[in-house]
Amino acid sequence: MPFLPAVLLLVLLGSLAAVSAQNLTESQLANVVARLADGATHPWELGTRAQAILEHDVRPFSVFSLSLPETSVPSNTSSAISPVFSIAKTVLSNRATSNKNITGPQPLVSDDSAADPASIGPAVLLANWTGRGQSDGVDYAGAAQDQFNFLYFRVPKTSDGAISHRTSELQLWSDFVYMVPPFLAYYGLLTNNQSLLEDAYTQIKLYRNYLRDTQSNNLWKHIQLGTGSGGSQVANDDGHWSTGNAWAAAGMLRVLASISTSSFSSSMSSEQDDLSSWIFEIQSGMYPHIDSSSSLFHNYADNTATFLDAASTALLASTVYRLSLLRSIHHFLPAAEQSRKALFGTNSSGDLTHFTSDGWLTPVVNPDNFGAEGTTSPEGQAFVLDLQAAWEDWVQDGSKGANGASRIRGGPSGAYLMVLFTFMGVWVMFI
Repeated sequence: MPFLPAVLLLVLLGSLAAVSAQNLTESQLANVVARLADGATHPWELGTRAQAILEHDVRPFSVFSLSLPETSVPSNTSSAISPVFSIAKTVLSNRATSNKNITGPQPLVSDDSAADPASIGPAVLLANWTGRGQSDGVDYAGAAQDQFNFLYFRVPKTSDGAISHRTSELQLWSDFVYMVPPFLAYYGLLTNNQSLLEDAYTQIKLYRNYLRDTQSNNLWKHIQLGTGSGGSQVANDDGHWSTGNAWAAAGMLRVLASISTSSFSSSMSSEQDDLSSWIFEIQSGMYPHIDSSSSLFHNYADNTATFLDAASTALLASTVYRLSLLRSIHHFLPAAEQSRKALFGTNSSGDLTHFTSDGWLTPVVNPDNFGAEGTTSPEGQAFVLDLQAAWEDWVQDGSKGANGASRIRGGPSGAYLMVLFTFMGVWVMFI
């Protein structure tokens, strides 16, 4: 076992503590929240915003609290959770106005994507769970059932059952894993329905079979199947889109947390092991490609000709903290801390390096064109809140595994990881 002098160890631990102290102020976070509220209009942005609010501002109602939410909202929580209920109510009010003659299977929002509207599903389910329908006069339970039935009976599927991300033709996008399986899993959690939890796992398994690129260290391809005709306008994308890989890992984590919280946790231990392994698999494929000078990912992880993207960097880093908390898998914590420090760092003038003066994250991919750099990204704002919440939860839990040492449960080897980590110019082996 390598010997580390006591003085160097103290310096190293002190430096790690300094990294952990890097954080956004309450005022800066308020700007992030405000810009997210300003910008979120598309279905996936609304769903992503609702989930980020729960994680960051209403933790007892987040799926990562690992307990069923209360059926009534405490008075000291009502203000913080109100935007989530507002999203659910507004979406269903708009649906009732535009689809007043339509009954039966239908999405929460009419959209070219079959999957994106389902990301709002957890907010709708939570509104029903807490009895909002009685005061709002909205049938949240019926709307959730309609969304489920739409996915299963009105959307194209592969021969083995993978639900299409698009409505016009059969296409599988990595984005899907964040949009649909967490909805199915949360539905199963709140209704104590194991079949729905299993369906969420199965959809992830199927998507992994189609999108995982074994020739590129298991990075996920972005889009498979389809031709881009019939209104979808997007053909196959074999590239390893960083946000797509982050979407997939983060969606798996929500399903993992739902299963862990459910009464079926013991009987679904193998599914949880698989999900843990698949999340770590994506992290293992992504982090070797992180840009060493910026600690950010390129828009396409293994294509350095593409621009740097802070949004995917934030979301993937959040999955590292969450996986550490849920499964004691700490391997990429040093890398996540480097990215978090870079994202929330300041320049020589004391200004945030990766945020505009009014709080927009930068640089980011264009939400409407995944191959182009954008100026503002509501989903990127949500990812900042996801990262901040995950990091705070990790710190609250004692910052376990900060040096990256961990035991992989359900991972590729199930053994202790050997981590080679460069810090302050000294190679340190943690065993």
